[in-house]
Amino acid sequence: MTKILVIGANGSVGTHVVAALAEGGHEVRALVRDAAKAALPAGVEAVRGDLAAPESLVGALSGGVESVYLMWPGIPVQPRVVELIAQHAERVVYLSTDVADLADDEPAVIFHQEIERLIRRSGLGWTFVRAIDFAGNMLGWAGQVRQGVVRWPYGEARRSLIHERDIADVAVAALTEDGHDGGKYVVTGPESISHAELARIIGEETGTEVRWEELAPEAAREQLTAAWGNAAFVDSRLRAWEAFTREPERVTDTVRQVLGRPARSFRSWVRDHAEDFRWPPARLGARRTPRAPT
Repeated sequence: MTKILVIGANGSVGTHVVAALAEGGHEVRALVRDAAKAALPAGVEAVRGDLAAPESLVGALSGGVESVYLMWPGIPVQPRVVELIAQHAERVVYLSTDVADLADDEPAVIFHQEIERLIRRSGLGWTFVRAIDFAGNMLGWAGQVRQGVVRWPYGEARRSLIHERDIADVAVAALTEDGHDGGKYVVTGPESISHAELARIIGEETGTEVRWEELAPEAAREQLTAAWGNAAFVDSRLRAWEAFTREPERVTDTVRQVLGRPARSFRSWVRDHAEDFRWPPARLGARRTPRAPT
């Protein structure tokens, strides 16, 4: 069994990566900011470190770490992190998003592209798990669901949201099995479902009567810019959702190809998180408040 460092161990995907690796008998280290407060499975070693301070990773990577799961939290890119991983480990599995490959001299549009490029140049064996969009982002609707109405733009926009456990399972396969070097795995849910239908499914599975109310794009732009604080990001999401009313977000068969089973349905994800949509939430205070769906 290999020794594996999980960077992003407290994330929505990382928690499942840690649990699955521990259950599989692997020696697991979890990079955390506060080891005393880390809630980890038995046998998992908590090691303090912070991606914003790359040299803090040296201890976590020392002592025989062979593979690394890397999630980047949206802070500025630190090339030194990839350099350190390459100095100590043999392979890395990076949680990315659905991005285009870039040439060495082509400017990166988002940070995932820059990190992927750093990893490709590093000499590490690598796999990119490119998740299109998380079903977990729908927790941003929880407050509206509790009020019985979801007000959102583009009700006919069809999405292919993926369960975070499927992302984790693909990452674990890439960390522990042969044959995944150079993989660029675009992972999605098993079908595309409209925004309005997503709201209906949430209502059915939580036992809540939920009504869809179409929100005009102009009103959505104002509200989401105030909530997210990034007008350019809001505009990009509105453009994407409008496009999905004409051509659904794509669906891939990657989960089945990697794991030998289909991806979990959105309905199954809601069942796993039903209490998070009810009031009071079962895990109130145990998680950060999610942002609105993207």
